[in-house]
Amino acid sequence: MPIYTGRGDEGKTDLRDMSRVSKASERIEAYGTVDELNALLGTIRPTGHEDVDDKLATVQNHLHVVQADLANPDPEDDDPQVGPEHVELIETWIDEYDEELEPLTSFILPTGSDSGAALHHARAVSRRAERRAVALWNEDESINADAVQYLNRLSDGLFTLARVVNQRDGEVEEAPQY
Repeated sequence: MPIYTGRGDEGKTDLRDMSRVSKASERIEAYGTVDELNALLGTIRPTGHEDVDDKLATVQNHLHVVQADLANPDPEDDDPQVGPEHVELIETWIDEYDEELEPLTSFILPTGSDSGAALHHARAVSRRAERRAVALWNEDESINADAVQYLNRLSDGLFTLARVVNQRDGEVEEAPQY
């Protein structure tokens, strides 16, 4: 597979179904932001916490499915798609890690150890990816609702992982000053 084809030199790209769209389309913005999130997660591993690294590796693979899903306006049954099981897995992780954490009593600043702060950053990028997917959905484009739900739940999961990593690294959560 060649790295460059020249097909995108005029500002258009192929979707999974081989239809051509502008590189500035809502669909490209949505799955491009998911790609950015995936690359950011790659810079966070290793965190120094093997269980967290394993979760992040799984998420990175899930994000490839999300990208394929968003890049496909008319998926076939055998095409990669996000399903309820992806969302449920993130929820399971949140519930498990939440038991390790002190309950939240206020908002917290997105800071901490290098890995903790980077996970907070990834959470914000996940929220942006979700907004881009919702913008695509609002354009009456065909989109898998499970992909949107996954991105929503993932941002909650990344927030929880940031808190866990910070706690394990001895970082104290800071409440914002109003």
